[in-house]
Amino acid sequence: MKILLVCAFFPPEVGSAAHLYYELGQALQRKGHEITVLTGLPRYHVIGDQQDYRRRPFVCETYQGLRVYRVFNLDIPWNVPILRGLDQFLSAFFFGVAGVILPAFDIALVYSPPLPLALATLMLARIRGKPAVLNVQDIFPQSAIDLGVLKNPWLIRFFKGLEAFLYRHFRLTIAHSEGNRRYIISRGGQPQRVMTLPNWVDTEAIKPEVKTNALRAALGLENRFIVSFAGIMGYSQDLGTIVRAAALLKDQPNIAFLLVGEGVEKPRLQQMVQEGKLTNVLFLPMQPKEEYPKVLAASDLCLVTLRKEVRTPVVPSKILSIMAAGRPVLGSLPLEGDAPRLLADAQGGVCLPPENPEGLAEAILKFSRDSRWGEEMGAKGRQYAVEHLSLEACVGHLESLFEEVIAGS
Repeated sequence: MKILLVCAFFPPEVGSAAHLYYELGQALQRKGHEITVLTGLPRYHVIGDQQDYRRRPFVCETYQGLRVYRVFNLDIPWNVPILRGLDQFLSAFFFGVAGVILPAFDIALVYSPPLPLALATLMLARIRGKPAVLNVQDIFPQSAIDLGVLKNPWLIRFFKGLEAFLYRHFRLTIAHSEGNRRYIISRGGQPQRVMTLPNWVDTEAIKPEVKTNALRAALGLENRFIVSFAGIMGYSQDLGTIVRAAALLKDQPNIAFLLVGEGVEKPRLQQMVQEGKLTNVLFLPMQPKEEYPKVLAASDLCLVTLRKEVRTPVVPSKILSIMAAGRPVLGSLPLEGDAPRLLADAQGGVCLPPENPEGLAEAILKFSRDSRWGEEMGAKGRQYAVEHLSLEACVGHLESLFEEVIAGS
């Protein structure tokens, strides 16, 4: 098959969306398919200097064996919602323009959100007379409404209308959890055209390793119980609860908190640590993809947190990576979501109600005092990831879905 992958972010950008579609492209190419990627110019959590990209409005290149078309987008501050909204529509326009010169494809898969990008992909596929598949990773606009980021009633009505339109008109919509599938159907998706396919993790690239690695040594944490969070430090992640829990445990000299990543909330978190004189919290910048497994390996316990307002049934992708690394997950999440169900099924971690630093501190203390408990959880999580969430298994299922969609078009 000739497959077009459309995603707003792609390496050398660092983040879950970029890594997810890079791994997908590589896996599909190994299976003998011809892959084209349509994405934007690198700008979001980019490792290294990428100014050469930003000097050109359009780039066609081969990136680690994949044919990648990169189109113009705005280089904007990510903490200004109105600019992010404007960028979504401008980017969708340029994606659509670039689509005119793309090579032939048999099927297109687009990462959503942003919704305007999904709309542009749908229109491009229709012009080419080919089917398109919508891959829903975050429920928008509901997630933004819940967080209070999207308040304007006219914009809410517009995006909800666009969301329902997309669910009705894509040939197939893929949700990464059953809760998301039910939501999509409630918003207009036809049950027979909405499928559940969990996100994947490369269980060969991320696997259990010894904790006493070079990262621990470089940080001077060889003998400490390391509690880590690694990922985007945004509004929804509720990382303030982690810092407050660290403050409650500041008199536990064996426990250290390692916060790895970037995002709009990072300066506020650093200020909280400075004002609280917390010597048990360390920050690291966003790590390259190949360094991320070392962060997980150095950890005794890995945190996944979300604010209580996040009521959509999201499964943060970092959970899969933690499980693949054989480390226990401690979640501070809305308990009605799909992530707690996944952890319960896998027996790979425990979840607490969100925004409860006292409960989080108590659970961390319990893990630190019973290492075997955490090690058993980590082993079970690893086994579940290999059996149910491996890259090869999930991509094989996706490949079959593509074949069915093409045959029925």
